[in-house]
Amino acid sequence: MNFERKDYTAQQLKDFYERLLWPRMIEEKMLVLLRQGKISKWFSGIGQEAIAVGATMALDADEWIMPLHRNLGVFTTRDMPLHKLFKQWQGNQDGYSKGRERSFHFGSKEHHVCGMISHLGPQLALADGVALAHKLSNEKKVALAFSGEGGTSEGDFHEALNVAAVWDLPVIFLIENNGYGLSTPTSEQYRCVSLVDKAKGYGMDGVTVDGNNILAIYDTLKGVREYCIKHQKPYLVEAITFRMRGHEEASGTKYVPQHLFDLWKQKDPISNYETFLQQQSVLTADDITHIKTRLKEKLDAELELGFNAAPLVVDTHAELQDIYAPKITDANVAVINNDRSFSGQPPQGPELRMLDAIKQGLQQSLQKHPNLVVMGQDIAEYGGAFKITVGFVQEFGKERIRNTPICESAIVGTALGLSLKGYKGLMEMQFADFATVGFNQIINNLAKIHYRWGQAADVVIRMPTGGGVGAGPFHSQSNEAWFVHTPGLKVVYPSTPLDAKGLLIAAINDPNPVLFFEHKALYRSVSGAVPQEYYEIEIGKARHVREGDEVSIITYGSGVHWAEDYAAAHPEIGIDILDLRTLLPLDYDAIAAAVKRTGRVIVLHEDSLTGGIGGEIVAWIAENCFTYLDAPVLRCASLDTPIPFNIELEKNFMAQSRLDETVNKIMSY
Repeated sequence: MNFERKDYTAQQLKDFYERLLWPRMIEEKMLVLLRQGKISKWFSGIGQEAIAVGATMALDADEWIMPLHRNLGVFTTRDMPLHKLFKQWQGNQDGYSKGRERSFHFGSKEHHVCGMISHLGPQLALADGVALAHKLSNEKKVALAFSGEGGTSEGDFHEALNVAAVWDLPVIFLIENNGYGLSTPTSEQYRCVSLVDKAKGYGMDGVTVDGNNILAIYDTLKGVREYCIKHQKPYLVEAITFRMRGHEEASGTKYVPQHLFDLWKQKDPISNYETFLQQQSVLTADDITHIKTRLKEKLDAELELGFNAAPLVVDTHAELQDIYAPKITDANVAVINNDRSFSGQPPQGPELRMLDAIKQGLQQSLQKHPNLVVMGQDIAEYGGAFKITVGFVQEFGKERIRNTPICESAIVGTALGLSLKGYKGLMEMQFADFATVGFNQIINNLAKIHYRWGQAADVVIRMPTGGGVGAGPFHSQSNEAWFVHTPGLKVVYPSTPLDAKGLLIAAINDPNPVLFFEHKALYRSVSGAVPQEYYEIEIGKARHVREGDEVSIITYGSGVHWAEDYAAAHPEIGIDILDLRTLLPLDYDAIAAAVKRTGRVIVLHEDSLTGGIGGEIVAWIAENCFTYLDAPVLRCASLDTPIPFNIELEKNFMAQSRLDETVNKIMSY
């Protein structure tokens, strides 16, 4: 192994050594504790320490790193205390995730480290978001994201690199190529000669480096960092190394030929560097023994602190409380609820279509928040598929109104990355149906990050949704129930222009991830008075639309207008209508009040019957309001089929076609 000393001082070379040795000694101790049953799982990075340590040392302390589960050296080089790391690995509540996460699946804003999730690829796009924030703030900084060679097969790898290249983002993508993705060798992972060759396909530069040479890693990453900052471009680095242990300890290593272990043992990053330091007269054998003794004493002392942690106390209230980041109330923002303004009078303002109300709310939010960035396909000069952002480029510039490549997962991840830097990210999902392509980022990153380690996901995803426009199975789905099932998200679904503007502003002001459903058929068909001022509708509060004493229809979105039309056509029935407005969290007080008003309840929604949110509401009513019921709670929903293209078939599909039948049935009790 060829170490180039260059102009490094003896002290710098010693510092490299101690930084390199520290995670190795920790790991060796953890393997002992694993066999003793004192930790539950371990992903070993033995033999790969030089990559994590060298790369981290090459960055500034305030530059974000997205490591993987074999990158202990990132955490130790950022000086995260071992006793707290150990508490994390034990699942103790004094760890970084209060016992809610395992091993390295956590982050620390203080140390500018954003840990992985098990899906390997999503953290790459978060680095895009951080790098975009650097670019927008004109900071001379980079973001660094790790990937294994197996993770390069993920679509998230392609999307993140493509976005970084198209947007000229100062981000470093570092591939640790250790030869195996669990048990699958690289020969079964890809066919290119070298992974760094992929860089050319994205229009970026790349370099291959010896991943076991601490000086080569440090020097390369230092140069790459300077390049990214100077040229405002991304860079791909492939570090060649080897995994000396199994994927994790339980998996073993029988699938790896012994000769590879023999070969790579000779390339051990620590023993080779020790030899180099002795050859350079930087350290003697006695110096090395002294350093190891000192670090062992530190290790023992830190572990003693870790073992003395207080037992975990289960607190259900705290668990539920930490699902969402707290919202700071702005006393200067008017709040309108139930179609009444703060002055007690119905809101005054010009008649706006829902589409125009959403546009006004978004425009005012961009004016209010200079750190709000809007992203989506065709949203810039073209103005979006539904023309809501027409003219925004001229007012706010292309830096904040950003056309994206067709890559939903990467843009959701980029929005989350912006949050790490204190920005607000708003993404227009061109159609709610396309959320499937970004599902992992929404469900496993956005929704869980605050609960996992206290990081807010200040992200809004606008979701044009619903049928009635003859758009067929892939542009008309009602998929809100997929997300209502996921703690940590907020799901908003307005039915009027007034609510659409106020709820969108509230969603943007909320530090939590909000999916904002906009019914396409209501964009231009529904109008109402909308105040010109900047105001909020409180998320989580339903709207009592119509007073009645015979049957309550609990609904949202297009269902509100179906219910109102039906009530107008049947004045002989005392129909009470409740518009949920927010589907997660639900306004259970308003639901209970609706039950009490009539004793008969229909839950109406455009979504299909099975698995729709109506089933959850019915179950809650049965459990909590049974004594107030005069009849079974009924659901009126669309057919359990994909939504068809033909208009007549679509009408038959829709719940509206069964509303009369459902009302007659419940009134017969």
